[in-house]
Amino acid sequence: MAFLDPLFNPVLLPLVNWNPLAAMVLLSLVISLLIVLVYKFFTNQEEMKRLKEEQKEFQKRMKELRENPQEMMKIQKEAMGKNMDYMKHSIKAMLITMLPVILFFGWMSAHLNFEPIFPDETYSVTAQFAPGVTGQAELLPDESTQLIGNATQPIAAGKTGTASWSLKSSEGIHDLTIKTGTTQQTKNVLISTGREYLEPITRFSHSDITSIIVNHQKLIILPIGFRDWLGWLGVYIILSIVFSIVLRKVMKVY
Repeated sequence: MAFLDPLFNPVLLPLVNWNPLAAMVLLSLVISLLIVLVYKFFTNQEEMKRLKEEQKEFQKRMKELRENPQEMMKIQKEAMGKNMDYMKHSIKAMLITMLPVILFFGWMSAHLNFEPIFPDETYSVTAQFAPGVTGQAELLPDESTQLIGNATQPIAAGKTGTASWSLKSSEGIHDLTIKTGTTQQTKNVLISTGREYLEPITRFSHSDITSIIVNHQKLIILPIGFRDWLGWLGVYIILSIVFSIVLRKVMKVY
């Protein structure tokens, strides 16, 4: 969603470049606050409060009727009806918040999924080929890109043939052309000193070259232990739950 960059980049990109975790805290807080405010002013809070209290009462009664399954089923049906009423009252707020949330998610996906490639940093590019394509593939870099190794690589055998190259590039956008037989496809790669990158995978239809992948490292926002890591989406989910609970209590939103 490059069209969002002029809107979000001046404010958010410097923060992302400084500290991705701080950026996620701010974004999660802003999105949670936006959602809570919309629910507060675009729903009937008195009715929502009443439905919430009835839901709690139904839950209490169902716990008391655990040894009486028939009566508990009756209460459960009534509770489901109240849940549907609650959803009907909240659907307008859900629709209003949907678009801005999608826009924020689009921007975060474009800037927080992967580590950028810095000038003169070694990176790799992998081409995938259609079934049955064999032989060799050649990478033709632009003038500002240095190949590390041979330009021509054998297409590895397999259900989907592959070939890989290592490169270094100067800052800017570079064209990398891969050729096999009479077929060639071009992939752009962004080399940046900031936390920016282009979509790592470009796919091609009806071509012997089915895709070209720039192998970015995944951006880890928050390390958990030695094996488990959280990217931007996992961090967002955790933070948004915390912020939503706190903001709803402080602002008395039901």
